[in-house]
Amino acid sequence: MTTQEPTMIDICALSDLSVERGAAALLDGVQVAVFRLVDDSVRACQQRDPYSGANVLSRGLVGSHELPGEGEEPGEIVPTIASPMYKQAWNLDTGEVLDSGGGQKLPIAVHEAEVRDGRVLVSARPRGAAVSEPAAAP
Repeated sequence: MTTQEPTMIDICALSDLSVERGAAALLDGVQVAVFRLVDDSVRACQQRDPYSGANVLSRGLVGSHELPGEGEEPGEIVPTIASPMYKQAWNLDTGEVLDSGGGQKLPIAVHEAEVRDGRVLVSARPRGAAVSEPAAAP
């Protein structure tokens, strides 16, 4: 079985995005949040915060988190997004919840994203994880 390359959609110029800030984009009727990191790489995830149900993740706090290594292995630093609503945090590479604020762990969907010739391209479909349903309001 062969794996088909994801369809990449041109979102904007890299220079249109502020460093360490997010922007919302619409891909085939679905809102996504796109982030430009300090190294000029880009990440994309669902725009919908699974805890509040609001489309606000592009307004979240971009940061980093050190994942512990196993045994003698060094830890790994990963880019993160924290919700502007209830402050849950996710790994922008995998969608894994890093801090659920003591609640249920609701991952987010992440999209392949890259820069080609100064343009930001985002996969039309998320990779792997399904979009989480919101939990009841706290």
